[in-house]
Amino acid sequence: MLKILLVVLLGATAAIAAGAAVLSSPWWWVAAAPLLLLVATAVHDLLQRRHSILRNYPLLGHLRFAMETLRPEIQQYFIERNVEGRPFDRDTRSIVYERAKGTDAEEPFGTELDLYRPGSEYLTPSMAPLPVPTDPPRVRIGGPDCTQPYDMALLNVSAMSFGSLSANAILALNTGAQLGGFAHDTGEGGLSEYHLGPGGDLVWEIGTGYFGCRTADGEFDEREFAEKAAHPQVKCVSLKISQGAKPGIGGVLPGAKVTAEIAKVRGVPQGETVISPPYHRAYSTPRELVRFLARMRELAGGKPVGFKLCVGSRREFLAVCKAMLEEGTTPDFIVVDGAEGGTGAAPLEFADNVGQPLGEGLMTVHNALVGAGLRDRVRIGASGKVATGSDLVKRLLQGADYTNAARAMMFAIGCIQAQRCHTNTCPVGVATQDERRARAVDVGDKSQRVRRYQEATVKSALQIMASMGAEDARGLRPHMLLHRVDPHTVRSYAELHTWLTPGQLLASPPEAWAGDWEAADPDRFSG
Repeated sequence: MLKILLVVLLGATAAIAAGAAVLSSPWWWVAAAPLLLLVATAVHDLLQRRHSILRNYPLLGHLRFAMETLRPEIQQYFIERNVEGRPFDRDTRSIVYERAKGTDAEEPFGTELDLYRPGSEYLTPSMAPLPVPTDPPRVRIGGPDCTQPYDMALLNVSAMSFGSLSANAILALNTGAQLGGFAHDTGEGGLSEYHLGPGGDLVWEIGTGYFGCRTADGEFDEREFAEKAAHPQVKCVSLKISQGAKPGIGGVLPGAKVTAEIAKVRGVPQGETVISPPYHRAYSTPRELVRFLARMRELAGGKPVGFKLCVGSRREFLAVCKAMLEEGTTPDFIVVDGAEGGTGAAPLEFADNVGQPLGEGLMTVHNALVGAGLRDRVRIGASGKVATGSDLVKRLLQGADYTNAARAMMFAIGCIQAQRCHTNTCPVGVATQDERRARAVDVGDKSQRVRRYQEATVKSALQIMASMGAEDARGLRPHMLLHRVDPHTVRSYAELHTWLTPGQLLASPPEAWAGDWEAADPDRFSG
């Protein structure tokens, strides 16, 4: 490899300079000493396992860490110009990195956030805080039609496919999930040996391409699905309807990433670009969707089955609720993906302008299920820019039962947000199928980072809830989250949003919901 050749050439140059210093003139040590130091550093970089960037870029990678010392000044530059980038902000990345490394994420001198900025939000502490629970709570996934329920952790690995991520990245995520006792969503790219090998609990995601359970012409294959769903590591099955970063369009895996191994896992031709259709062939109406989910649960032997979506039309979701009522069956869970989330490459116009943000999507789904009298049968997951304990608590308060994280988990295994995921040239080996680059992800080290990050974040969420006087998510109420409307006005979520009561849509829909509820048709998707 080029990097090894360059280190060898540097070593040879250092050796020549050292030889000249010994045999000719001591002045050669002026050149030989720095060269030998560089060689020793480069060799150390290649052999160490903690920093992926240094394994792939010996010596040069140190420039990245040197730049970290300038982060406060860089952040102030953007604050002064009111620039908000699409990636996670510095403070969020710092929290994830520090928790993954197992070091203290606390900093002195208070917050740098402008709490008087319109749109800012904060949680309300109680004058009578509670002790922090020692055992993190679990969420039972499984409605009345489920015979193999699963107890979900409060924070899990969100959907990221093998193909989009490297084999070592998948191994690190699943091993971390196994060590920490939480779930790992496979993404829509199928079940691979890297998901199954470490032993972590899996949520098998099925997308519009039906990868891993598709016929030759791209239809859903019941026999292959049933066979793979029976695997003991598969705890739940999730049907992906839409993704937060790009709702309404399919995914793309460039041909350069479709290796023989990935082609086998997905059931597609090697070396050809794989395009997931924007829609499912297995259903075309809300009623057919509900029936298909019930069929999937039957084929999966009674394991929990649900679906994931980025919420768009409230009327369409209410149509699905009506279909559930008329068919007498429900999914066991629904994962709400926020439009602000998404690790996958997406057209900027979709990422910026299509789909509801996570908070609004959660409240829509939660209230619709409550109003239809179905909330006790369906658990709600939240995915989309969930990274910290406060993020987790906010999502629980907005209607979720548990959360999933994608980008934060990528940070835990070494992602530096180079935003080159679609080029197959990820500098830290996370989002690439280049084996030389992927080698930088040391599974043993990175899996421990995933475990530590998840554990510390859940602990932080429990500490925050306890400070609010809530023992767990059941004690959270909408009035506990405040939103600054303008520099002089603050309103709670209880005041800002309509919260339905159980069965209210069936008995007497409130004016704000009545039109959509009346127009919702269980036999037709419509905006």
